[in-house]
Amino acid sequence: MPIISTEDNYLTVLNLFTTDTPEHQEQLLTEMGKIVDAAAYEGWISSTVHAGQDSPGTANLIQWRSGEDLEKRYDGEEFKHRTLPVFREITTGIRLLQNEIVFSRTQPALGGRVQVSPDRDDYTAIEVHLVGEADQDELVKLLGEGQDWLVKVPGYRSHSVFKGLRAMFVEGAFAVVYSQWDSEESYRAFRDLPHERKPRPRRTNDERIAELRTGFDANTYRVVHTRAAGA
Repeated sequence: MPIISTEDNYLTVLNLFTTDTPEHQEQLLTEMGKIVDAAAYEGWISSTVHAGQDSPGTANLIQWRSGEDLEKRYDGEEFKHRTLPVFREITTGIRLLQNEIVFSRTQPALGGRVQVSPDRDDYTAIEVHLVGEADQDELVKLLGEGQDWLVKVPGYRSHSVFKGLRAMFVEGAFAVVYSQWDSEESYRAFRDLPHERKPRPRRTNDERIAELRTGFDANTYRVVHTRAAGA
């Protein structure tokens, strides 16, 4: 199964699609599954498909050997004239985010390995934070190292922070947080805690994050399919 680790030098691509109905989400999952199962691109490492939970949509977490390998895929006739047109027909939004992994932590009992697989029961959240380029490094630090207290939150399993490098259909700098929880209930209890009831370190951290970022959105997911090169 894919591992999210700062020790790997992979380029991590998060392809995020939004749509308007559960039926369109199923179409997206079908099309993405076809692409993943047929993948044989030079430099492709793995792809893991996620189904939206809070709102209809999908996410595909893809690991590549390098940006050069990815650009060959984007420049190909199949991607430009088959893949993108199909997705544009059934989506309300497309973001293709290229990232480097800069931080990863797990709940101590999990041994520091962030595993991503449909064989696990993780309730996954993906957050996209927009930020001015000059503030990107500070935001990334706040989202990662600044949240040591997360390991004590009930239901927390892991979180990984990605620094955005470049993107299609997104302007400006960004960072992405990929977190795993043991249930929807524990994630919602964490997310919806009133600000005045948050522990002081979290309040301080959240307030500074809000000052820095210029936009934000999130969705929750279940992993439904994965495949790696050579499988």
